[in-house]
Amino acid sequence: MLTKEEVLQVARLARLDLNDAEVEKFRVQLSGILDLFKKIDDVDLEKIEETSQVTGLNNVLRDDSVTCQKDLTCCTTEELVSNAPVVNSTEILVPKVLGGNDDA
Repeated sequence: MLTKEEVLQVARLARLDLNDAEVEKFRVQLSGILDLFKKIDDVDLEKIEETSQVTGLNNVLRDDSVTCQKDLTCCTTEELVSNAPVVNSTEILVPKVLGGNDDA
């Protein structure tokens, strides 16, 4: 069974603020999930052959090439970047969307 401190550590990493009732609820639930993984770990798979694909399907790959479509305008990188409000050479600069603490 997970301890209260372990649940609080997971909550901190997930940036969740849990009250005492939620800590206890998630302590029980997370412990149950980990117990299920323990059961899977205990299964003897020594004689079972590994599989990575069971349907027999294959990926269909094509060359990654730049083409102009009839109904679209072909533009150079410089032309596209010229429409951006802030650029650095051929890069479009955008505001940071993800913040974070350095201690995570």
